[in-house]
Amino acid sequence: MRNPATPQFSELANTASQRADRITLSILVPFYRDDPTALAAALNPLIGVRRDIEIVLLDDGCPDLGLNEAVGRAVRALSAPARLISAAENIGRSAGRNLLARQARGRWLLYLDADMDPGNDAFLAAYLERLELDDFDAAFGGYETDEPDDRRYQLHAVLARTSDQKDAAARSLIGATAFCSSNLLVRASVMRGVPFDTGFTGWGFEDVDWAVRAARTHQLIHFDNPARHAGLQTTESLLQKFRDGAVNYARLLKKHPHLAGLPGARVARTLGAIPGQGLLRGLWAALANSQAAPVRLRAAALKLWRASWAAEAI
Repeated sequence: MRNPATPQFSELANTASQRADRITLSILVPFYRDDPTALAAALNPLIGVRRDIEIVLLDDGCPDLGLNEAVGRAVRALSAPARLISAAENIGRSAGRNLLARQARGRWLLYLDADMDPGNDAFLAAYLERLELDDFDAAFGGYETDEPDDRRYQLHAVLARTSDQKDAAARSLIGATAFCSSNLLVRASVMRGVPFDTGFTGWGFEDVDWAVRAARTHQLIHFDNPARHAGLQTTESLLQKFRDGAVNYARLLKKHPHLAGLPGARVARTLGAIPGQGLLRGLWAALANSQAAPVRLRAAALKLWRASWAAEAI
C-alpha cells in the first residue's frame, strides 16, 4: 500500500495562480465526490483583485472524472489565483489536509469544507483583519445552518443547531474540543509542525484531535465569523456516518484520556454498562427515521444511536 504521507497527485493552475507571488492566505478546500465549484465561485469576488490570496482545491481520489473535469474548468475560469490538486487515489481526510498544507504557498491557511459557503460578503475580510493582529495561531470561526426546504434534511439541521452551532463565547468555554476543520484559520508553520493524525481513517474527530494537540503549544482562539453549512445530509447518511465514526472516537479518547469527561463519552460509558444495549439500536434508528415523531425526539434517538456504537468501540 502506498504511504499516504507521500501521495501521488497532479496539479492544474490557472493563469492568475501562475502569476501570483508572495501569497498571504491559502484557502484550502478538500473534496471527495462533493462539488466545490459553488464555494470557489462564492470566494472569487471576495478575493477581488488581490493576488496574495489563493484557492487550492484537492480532489481526494474521486472516481468521478466528469466532476474532476468540471472543477478544472471552474478553476481556469476564476479570476483569483486557483489550483486544483488531484490525488491518484483516496488518501483520506487527515492525509488530504496535510497534503494541502504542504502544497499551500500562504503564510496562513484557511480550511473550508466543500459543502460550506461564506456566511456573508465580509467573511474573508473579517479573517484578513483578524490575522493582521498576529496574536494567535489558529482560529475556528464557527458555522451556521439554514432551515432546509427538503424535510429529508430537517433532522441534520436541528442536530447541527442544537449541538454544534454556537457563538465564539460559548465555544471558548468548551475550548479546543469545539474546533472543527470546516472553517479553520491557522498559521502554515503551525499546521506543518502539528499535522493531522493519519491514524484517523474515514469520518470524524481528526480535527478535534488536532486542536487538542495544537493547543498544548500554540494559541487557539474562537472567533465569530461563521460559514454557512450547505451540505446537510439525510438521516440514513447520518446513521451510517455515526456508526463508522465510533472507531475514530475511540481513538480520540485513547490518545487523550482527559477527554473521558466529555458528555458523549459519559453517555457511551453509561450505555456500555447496560447488558444488551446494542439490541436497542433498531428502535433508535426507526425513531430517527420517523417523520411522524417530534424532531427533537428523533435527534435524541440519533444521539443514542451514536453513543451506542461508541460504547462498543471504547
